[in-house]
Amino acid sequence: MKAVVYTQYGSPDVLQLQEVEKPVPKEHEVLIRVHATTVNRTDCATIRAKPFFMRIVTGLFKPNKPIPGTEFAGEIEAVGNSVSSLNVGEHVFGFDDLGAGSHAQYMAIQDKNVIIMPDNISYEQMAASSEGAHYAYNFMNKVELKKGQHVLVNGATGAIGSAAVQLLTYFEVNVTAVCATKHIELVKSLGANTVIDYLQEDFTHDDQRYDVVFDTVGNSSFFQCKHLLRPGGMYLSSDLGYMAQNMFLPFLTPLITPLIGHKKTVAPFPTDCRSSLLLIKRLIEEGKFKAVLDRTYPLEHIIEAYTYVEQGQKTGNVVITVEHNDNT
Repeated sequence: MKAVVYTQYGSPDVLQLQEVEKPVPKEHEVLIRVHATTVNRTDCATIRAKPFFMRIVTGLFKPNKPIPGTEFAGEIEAVGNSVSSLNVGEHVFGFDDLGAGSHAQYMAIQDKNVIIMPDNISYEQMAASSEGAHYAYNFMNKVELKKGQHVLVNGATGAIGSAAVQLLTYFEVNVTAVCATKHIELVKSLGANTVIDYLQEDFTHDDQRYDVVFDTVGNSSFFQCKHLLRPGGMYLSSDLGYMAQNMFLPFLTPLITPLIGHKKTVAPFPTDCRSSLLLIKRLIEEGKFKAVLDRTYPLEHIIEAYTYVEQGQKTGNVVITVEHNDNT
């Protein structure tokens, strides 16, 4: 089978399309014939091993999983001996932020990370519905969102941001979305009540006060946004921030809350992929969620896809299509 392989950390140029052995599913795994996958921020950080401490998981000196890729959609080719909830031929999707090996024609993955696809949705659309939504949902799990609250989403057109706007809208929260001029109508269609065009104004100078500020692109900080929060408000970022401050501030801000208006930040470390996937499947079936797609590349153009994503200007998700012939 064809697979994208990397044996050292670095830029997208370390990626090579090679012929490798098709995996055999273990006891609790399924073998998936991949039809679509994506390139996302997680993938880009993984191949570069940045931040450095990622190597604790990915491999200290070289990658311990040579095939990258975290989210996918495809059909089940075979199942392990202990798999009872999934069957050969079913159309499925899934995600594993520790590495699924989905940039390949076939992949083996634990059954707990695999969900049967809703009806009437393409592999491309489904493959793009996991990573951003999973992280966005884990943001929301860290705060007690209530109907009618006001939330600002910075970076509302990225994979995480576009998912966050839709999820917040589903939970009946008032959303102010920050995006560029050309994307205003898009974020309104996702459910945003108010839009701030960052090309025309700095959202950190906004007069509105919010219960929560979600920075889904990581180009602000708690200190820049603190004044936007109401007393008791919460700041969250998808990025570690300058000098990894977002890892430490969650421990500091509770100690000084009286001095800063009882405002704080938390680190939204994502957990429980399966719960996120089940929620997204339900919302898709209800017509309440649709992943935003930017560009589509064939697997053979994977380096070009990574290079584009690393530019930081994508809208929603970048999809990779995976072709098969009779010999694969």
